[in-house]
Amino acid sequence: YPTAQENFQKWNTALKEKSYKRVAALYNEDDLAFLPTVSPDFIQDGTKTEDYFVKFIEKMPDGSITSDKVQAYSSDQYLHTGMYTFMTGPKTNRQPVEARFSYMWRLFDNEWKIVHHHSSAVPKAPSPEGAPAGLFVSAIRSLDEAPMLR
Repeated sequence: YPTAQENFQKWNTALKEKSYKRVAALYNEDDLAFLPTVSPDFIQDGTKTEDYFVKFIEKMPDGSITSDKVQAYSSDQYLHTGMYTFMTGPKTNRQPVEARFSYMWRLFDNEWKIVHHHSSAVPKAPSPEGAPAGLFVSAIRSLDEAPMLR
């Protein structure tokens, strides 16, 4: 668990210091699956990782883990999952963004690298009738109330 905390701090510090190259260097260039929070792309290489962080750093992110779990699969790999909150925007107008995350870290030549990273904004709670989630519930209820087809 201390290794996971240290690795997250390296990652987050590089973001705060606006060092997109240092952030991207934490990702494995050859064996990568990266599904970032604010991009529709499925990133699988170091160049696109760097490109993503050039843009993401403009949001001035500062993350803090609010809940997490670490699952060690061997002495050279672990999965770190949980929830984090990023403060983004200029100092005069910081806004929180709550998100879920998963990182798979592997040890390569005594250096921890991210081989998988998925981050997504926490969805809003289900909404009342009429909103998309409500429409789904309404459709299910209408099936329950419909006469059976024979």
